[in-house]
Amino acid sequence: MERLEFELPSARPAAAGGAPVVVGVVASGNLEILVERAEAPDRCRFAVSTSAHGFGPVWRAVLEDFAARRAVAGLAFSVNDAGATPAVVGLRLEQAAEEFLGAAP
Repeated sequence: MERLEFELPSARPAAAGGAPVVVGVVASGNLEILVERAEAPDRCRFAVSTSAHGFGPVWRAVLEDFAARRAVAGLAFSVNDAGATPAVVGLRLEQAAEEFLGAAP
């Protein structure tokens, strides 16, 4: 497993959100994401554990795009990946944010 960590600026602070949320499942070509509150109110944090080594730049690009489009500052995302494609990662991130925050962007 490769472990990647990113702390990124976000479009704006996350609005609501309560208890931690888990979406997805760790399975071939999929991933699970845990979302919870974090300390930094102006940034979001991502901790990625992935079975696919050497894709740090791709992860950074997908996560930067997500953080730029969504109001997720002040949140922490823990990702357990089993080889998901960037498209699946993006969809799962959106699902996690919607379930945690209770609303679309």
